[in-house]
Amino acid sequence: MNYLDYIAQDYTTNPKESQLYYKVMCLRSLLPGPHTSKRNKEHKVYPYLLNGLKVVHPNQVWQTDITFIPMAKGFMYLTAVIDVFSRCILAWNLTNTMDAQTCKEVIELAVEIHGAPEIINTDQGSQYTSKIFTDYVAK
Repeated sequence: MNYLDYIAQDYTTNPKESQLYYKVMCLRSLLPGPHTSKRNKEHKVYPYLLNGLKVVHPNQVWQTDITFIPMAKGFMYLTAVIDVFSRCILAWNLTNTMDAQTCKEVIELAVEIHGAPEIINTDQGSQYTSKIFTDYVAK
């Protein structure tokens, strides 16, 4: 059995069994401190467009966000764009800075490859409400 066949196997466990594996392997979650996604009060707040919306086809709604990966000295930041309907990752970037330019570049790449969506959904963090990001998305 090769590696891909091995990881493609379907294993089911219950929550207690999963907790046991975490304990035996000394695994634990690493969480950031509170307030990692603060909005800039000077930036415009945009309305939430997904209330009651049925997502019925690809490129209707994209979601983008930043997550961090703890490293020995600091963090790396993963920015990804996901199509909500297909749950396909359309574009991503890994960097050591969390800035609006990176967010814009990831959306630019996704649009270049897949075309423009009808809606881009983000949180109201300062990277996504910045002029750099919003000017590109509005265009």
